[in-house]
Amino acid sequence: MNGPRAPERVVATAAAVKAIEGLVAEHGPVMFFQSGGCCDGSLPLCFGEGEFVIGSHDVLLGTIADCPFYIDHRQYEAWKHTQLILDVADGEPEGFSLGAGRDHHFVIKSRVFDRDELDALRPA
Repeated sequence: MNGPRAPERVVATAAAVKAIEGLVAEHGPVMFFQSGGCCDGSLPLCFGEGEFVIGSHDVLLGTIADCPFYIDHRQYEAWKHTQLILDVADGEPEGFSLGAGRDHHFVIKSRVFDRDELDALRPA
């Protein structure tokens, strides 16, 4: 007997998907990395494919618009009870991240999984 379907750990708003589609059309494949570093705060970083090396301990949360979304393993431990929601906001991106279009950058919102979702995420 199958239990409830596990929720996705990372999702995106329609605005974020549209921004990703524009980036892919302009730059080719992209990927995301959610770090917990001091310099970039907690903004998601967007890179062209191959421009950022994923560590062996980093966690693939899922894909958004066919683009992989990774998180630092320490951040994953802190946020594993939440769903990350990729969105866009006004303003230029910080650090080395690609922007989400002219004068826009990617941001993360989150929501805590409910009890049923957490149960569905537990290994069988």
